[in-house]
Amino acid sequence: MTQEEAADELNAITGGSTDGSAISAWEAGRKRTGARNRRGLSQVYRERAEILFAHQDGTDSASDLEAAGTGVVVRVLTRYRDLVEAMIEVVAGAQEHLVVAGSRSREKTYLAAIETAVAQRPDLVHYRILYGPPRHLALSDHLVRLLELRDPGERRNGVKTLHIGIVEPLQAMERYFVASESAAVVPLPSFHGAEGFDCGILLGREAAVGLVQHGREACAPARPVETWEAVHALPVGLGGTSWQGDT
Repeated sequence: MTQEEAADELNAITGGSTDGSAISAWEAGRKRTGARNRRGLSQVYRERAEILFAHQDGTDSASDLEAAGTGVVVRVLTRYRDLVEAMIEVVAGAQEHLVVAGSRSREKTYLAAIETAVAQRPDLVHYRILYGPPRHLALSDHLVRLLELRDPGERRNGVKTLHIGIVEPLQAMERYFVASESAAVVPLPSFHGAEGFDCGILLGREAAVGLVQHGREACAPARPVETWEAVHALPVGLGGTSWQGDT
């Protein structure tokens, strides 16, 4: 379930007013959960408090990500073709979550793979986080096609499955990645010259799970861009650096 849904279930138990941002802070260990909410969350997740809150209490062992170390890097992608193929593989393998961050996408085969995943997997929850308006018309057209494939206002089994938002303020540091529950790709500046982001790293499950959470947290406060009118109102091409290989 989403953090907002978890908050709703918790509030039904405790009578409180917890929201998704509080759930996020508790999950990340930025804030410590109080006794009443601990009891409530143990009911929501059907798990013992000492397991759920070990990371807050300092009793957990090293996380999977920490334990994996550099092993989370599956492969370094040194060519643009390899980068695109790896991004498409991440999309194709997504079954539960697909998070895409960035405003510079223009690779047609990659955008088409995302649309295919959204069309063919109705339970897949897709997050698209924009950092600034689309830099290319291809991305603007892609957002419209996503809205043609799914209505963000609808729920499947009570879950919203399409989230499109633009992070504000627009000066926020832009970032690029594509992540599923099992793999992720982060584009990197070119190893071959000053032009483009045409290299990257393919990451395994431990890092991918973290990036999915990163994207969900970034999308939660983002301004929704979930109608055709909202997409068409976004300017296209601002800051129009011609970068390829980003997400």
